[in-house]
Amino acid sequence: MAVTRVCYCNREESQRAIDFTATAITNAQLDRALESAAETIEGELKRYFFPQDAVAYYDWPTAQSPNPWRLWPTGAYPDILTLTAVESPPGTAINVANVILYPLNRRPGWPFQWVELDRSTLSTWNVAATTQKSIKLTGTFGFTNDQVSAGTLAANISSTTVATCTVSDGSQAGIGDLITIDSERMVVADKAAASASLTQSGGGCSTASAADNALSTTGAGSLNAGEVILLDAERMLITDLTGGVATVKRAWDGTVLATHSGATVNAYRLWTILRGQYGSTAATHTSATAVNRLRVPAKIRALAVAETVNQVLQETNGYARTVGGPDVAAPAPGIALAELWDEARATYGRAAHARQRVI
Repeated sequence: MAVTRVCYCNREESQRAIDFTATAITNAQLDRALESAAETIEGELKRYFFPQDAVAYYDWPTAQSPNPWRLWPTGAYPDILTLTAVESPPGTAINVANVILYPLNRRPGWPFQWVELDRSTLSTWNVAATTQKSIKLTGTFGFTNDQVSAGTLAANISSTTVATCTVSDGSQAGIGDLITIDSERMVVADKAAASASLTQSGGGCSTASAADNALSTTGAGSLNAGEVILLDAERMLITDLTGGVATVKRAWDGTVLATHSGATVNAYRLWTILRGQYGSTAATHTSATAVNRLRVPAKIRALAVAETVNQVLQETNGYARTVGGPDVAAPAPGIALAELWDEARATYGRAAHARQRVI
């Protein structure tokens, strides 16, 4: 199973949190738990933490507020990042400049919570035949669109249907992350090894010993700290780079220590991607174009890792996890997970404005 939606942490983070060995079975467990954790977080906090270009329809607001110039977006699109068009009724444009997004002094990286018409203008929310679906908002919705660099493309994406891309640094995003190239959003659904244009050189990593962990290479390519590489059938995690020599953790991810001589160095930079996600449009992209990753709020990312790990461990133990020895065994309480949830609710939980409906 590969992920089919953006998640709030990636497979690699969750896997390393519990030192899971990658197999087809464990990867499927993790992917299922990643998606489940994301859905649980959205349901509990009543918002989602990624950007989505969309069109939302709302009823005329008089019934929900004594202030007829104010609209509280709720339902599927509770948070607003930007507005590109406003219509009331649909088909009748309101100048976007006459619409004010609140709060005015929002926290950096946080969304707008409600919309008001500028009362110094003549703009009004109008109705057509009925008050239903009287307001149409077009824009980008979601909690955040903060981006961090995830390297660059190492090759062209030459069509709008190709389902893979090759990047310069495989460590900067993982399976379940949302990446943006130009204006196209994509979900990283899987990873595979591709040539790093390097060859093992010297005596490093030539013996089947975990202590033999200094890898020297020759060739036109380069490596990055945090990347997983493949020599023959042995995976290694790069923990440091000094003067072109990579310090690696041998026999990574359940592979077996082996001897190597002049081996081709491959890195997990070939990504399977879901194209044109969340209202964006699939396009072609040229080599060296910047790749950016969505920066999920740290507390939400930590909660997603914890929920993913918890589900995998519970599933592995038949939902009967205990702590303590045979004579004092007790159900695992999950106190720390409960604390994470309390913190997330306090910081990011959204009160529902139930009187306003989104179509």
